[in-house]
Amino acid sequence: MPTIDVVALTSQVLWAAFALSIVFGFVAQRSHFCTMGAVSDIVNMQDWTRMHMWAMAIAVAMLGFAGLAYAGLLSPEKTLYVSSKVLWLSFAVGGLLFGFGMVLASGCGNKTLLRISSGSLKSLVVFIVMAVTAFATLKGITAVVRVNTVDLFSLPTVMPTTGLRLLISFVLAVALVAWALRNSAMRSVSAWLPSLVIGGVIVAMWWVSGKLGYLPEHPDTLQEAYLATNSGRAESLSFVAPMAYTVDWVMFFSDKSKVLTLGIVSVFGVLVGGFLEAKLSKTFRWEGFGSVEDVANHLIGAALMGVGGVTAMGCTIGQGLSGVSTLALGSFIATAGILAGAVFALKYQIWRLDRL
Repeated sequence: MPTIDVVALTSQVLWAAFALSIVFGFVAQRSHFCTMGAVSDIVNMQDWTRMHMWAMAIAVAMLGFAGLAYAGLLSPEKTLYVSSKVLWLSFAVGGLLFGFGMVLASGCGNKTLLRISSGSLKSLVVFIVMAVTAFATLKGITAVVRVNTVDLFSLPTVMPTTGLRLLISFVLAVALVAWALRNSAMRSVSAWLPSLVIGGVIVAMWWVSGKLGYLPEHPDTLQEAYLATNSGRAESLSFVAPMAYTVDWVMFFSDKSKVLTLGIVSVFGVLVGGFLEAKLSKTFRWEGFGSVEDVANHLIGAALMGVGGVTAMGCTIGQGLSGVSTLALGSFIATAGILAGAVFALKYQIWRLDRL
């Protein structure tokens, strides 16, 4: 067996993830790809264009993931989103909290990074609060509450065979694309190309994590390993727990046990990509809070996203794209919860305005 240079291979994984995240951030910024924005467009203007963009990105991610699995390049059962049981209540409650929070905080985790990269100081505050509450829900006080309440309810996992996975993914992808293309706006290159790229980045990240960074036997531990992942399993893009790990890495940088991971470099990559696009398009501008109520809404929203995102094991990207691409039942539950929470929050905001 040839000797494996683990350090060099880890570096390749990190640089590949960083580059892909830059592409993701640049395209998402340029196309205004945003799930919260998509839901807001529907509720406030009955405009489904951005939701159709999201649906097309899901279709690409689904097909790509199924293709990787069918080609034997990735093991679905060894991904972050597949386990022996489905924590259905955690996914539902966490999704609702995250969805409501992202409306109050003016965007999900990905949008928060993009807003920071275009000059929003209030999104920087959201990032910090979201990261702290996410870490508390991973390992702190709210983690204890999570484990002893919603995590107690579960269902057994049912995994489709590789062939059936490919068939289901194909059928769902065709249905999503057909639904999206009913919107005439989606037939323009400016609409479908960003979806293709974003879905493609999700697939490429699965390959980086699940194939490039996979070691059947780590030379130091003699155990199976997925290099540079926080979960020790195959991962793709997600932005809640990675924000927490990013703040942890910055705070304890001198601690040699704190190392860069795929999630951490993805956070930096999206910031860089979003910043480059904002500068090129000349849309970068400094932005602060407008009122005390604005501060309160963003603080509460950030906390709800941190707690909810970890409880649901992902955000609009982590569950809505990466998770759903695996066909994991929990990802569909979490995504439905996020959408429901966002709709409820938007209706709440409309109700508040009507009372003024």
